[in-house]
Amino acid sequence: MYNVAILGATGVVGQEMLKTLIARKFPVKELKLLASSRSAGTSVTFDGKTYPIEEATPEAFAGIDIVLASAGASVSEKLAPHAVAAGAIVIDNTSFFRMHPDVPLVVPEVNAHHLDQHKGIIANPNCSTAPLVMVLNELRKLAPLRRVVVSTYQSVSGAGKEAMEELREQTRAALNGETHKPEHIVHPIAFNLVPAIDSFLDNGYTKEEMKVTNESRKILDEPDLAVTATAVRVPVYICHSEAVNIEFDRPVSVADARAQLANAEGIELMDDPANNVYPRPMECAGSDPTYVGRLRGDVSHPNGLNLWLVSDNLRKGAALNAIQIAEALVARGLLKARQEVAL
Repeated sequence: MYNVAILGATGVVGQEMLKTLIARKFPVKELKLLASSRSAGTSVTFDGKTYPIEEATPEAFAGIDIVLASAGASVSEKLAPHAVAAGAIVIDNTSFFRMHPDVPLVVPEVNAHHLDQHKGIIANPNCSTAPLVMVLNELRKLAPLRRVVVSTYQSVSGAGKEAMEELREQTRAALNGETHKPEHIVHPIAFNLVPAIDSFLDNGYTKEEMKVTNESRKILDEPDLAVTATAVRVPVYICHSEAVNIEFDRPVSVADARAQLANAEGIELMDDPANNVYPRPMECAGSDPTYVGRLRGDVSHPNGLNLWLVSDNLRKGAALNAIQIAEALVARGLLKARQEVAL
């Protein structure tokens, strides 16, 4: 049994972490929910039980074994070292530690062995990177990867619960012939697409796009892999979708790719376009697998393959992957259980 703290417990990912811990029956001895001072003193009720919210302070981690952190990069930067100093292992869902050379960036189905080198902090990847590397990792077993071109279609839940509410309000306003000023997404998102997630860099890419490139290379242990991304915010509540073009160093048949993905852990094949079967966010939301379909050869390149994937960004893209990391720590003997004390 383990004492677990959720840092950022009132956010959409924090709430999903709570649900996932319970759904997967992770062996929790004591659970502590931490958030900002604004939320301290309130409570959340889930599965018939009420959990108090405590303020996240450097002293809040005493006696904690695992911290599941999703309260923003600046909060993790400040508090994660205190949690480690208190003896906890931090599984951080923010971007702050992902590219630190001494911090493992882990998708358990792909690189659980990286956990063996952790020094107290383990990073959870970007919500678009996690499902992408799951698919790439399986397909590179058929042939080495040469180049990956990905366009992401990312739901508003990736920007938080305020952005989800903004989509609701903008949709109501648009249907009534009114306007609703955007506050949490840079442009109106209802009935719209916004090809800008996070800030722009000097190279013309956004931070979100470069996360996909850099994190994929780190997780796959392929520092020179050619990866380029375009990230688009779409008016969908939950699930990120991705159109992926993969170039291998030799031809890979669609049949072989289907067979490889059909037997892969955490991946579900939905690929029967003749009968209109392919992944769609509305049907995939609320479930754990990464769904893959629209597999087809690239008519522009003999070694190319195209596919479409959909994954719940709050689950595999965040909460589920974090709990899977905790489960992998237990399975690999890297997390010492608390002993029950006889009275």
